[in-house]
Amino acid sequence: MNEEDIKVFLDDFKKAKIEQKMDMWFYALDQEAIWDEIMDEMSMIARIQLMKSGVKISAEEE
Repeated sequence: MNEEDIKVFLDDFKKAKIEQKMDMWFYALDQEAIWDEIMDEMSMIARIQLMKSGVKISAEEE
């Protein structure tokens, strides 16, 4: 979502009835969970590629 999409979403949230607010809340939570999974997968891929390339990662860099 870009900044304008976020603004529109939040404006819609303010105007929504409570049932719609709950749906929007759960939608946002689902999106957060999806992006957490994507970022975890990206991290794992990057680590595997770094290990294959021979680059060492210290604990401070993680």
